[in-house]
Amino acid sequence: MTQKAALSRFALAFIAGFVSVLLFHQGMLALLHAVNFAPRAPYATAPTQPFGIPQIWSSAFWGGIWGLIWVAIAPRFRHNKSYWLAALVFGAIVPTLVAWFVVAPLKGQPIAGGWKLVGIVTGLLVNGAWGVGTAGLLRLFSRRQLFNS
Repeated sequence: MTQKAALSRFALAFIAGFVSVLLFHQGMLALLHAVNFAPRAPYATAPTQPFGIPQIWSSAFWGGIWGLIWVAIAPRFRHNKSYWLAALVFGAIVPTLVAWFVVAPLKGQPIAGGWKLVGIVTGLLVNGAWGVGTAGLLRLFSRRQLFNS
């Protein structure tokens, strides 16, 4: 892979991860909130620390960063059922564990949301949706790039 192709693939991965937060992650949260499962509403605009960026844009940025990680490991999986399963498992497990055991303590919050079942299930579902969405958007964007080259 040429340097230009690699940079393009990573740019597409960031965009896919970013957009996936807006569509799939927050879409799943909206669904869970609508059925009164998750108390947290989607598309939160509360400012985050330390820069005061609205939560949704902070989440989307970090979704883009996770998209970079996904694209680095995705070639290990064939583009069949294992690709989609890997995207689901990666999204559900890896970002969720980092949020629970790294981000939460840094923010002075309880580990794993205090081990409350609703928080655990919500984290796994919204991040799993993000993973599948990112994988799908990355494939879509990559195909479009091939046709436009």
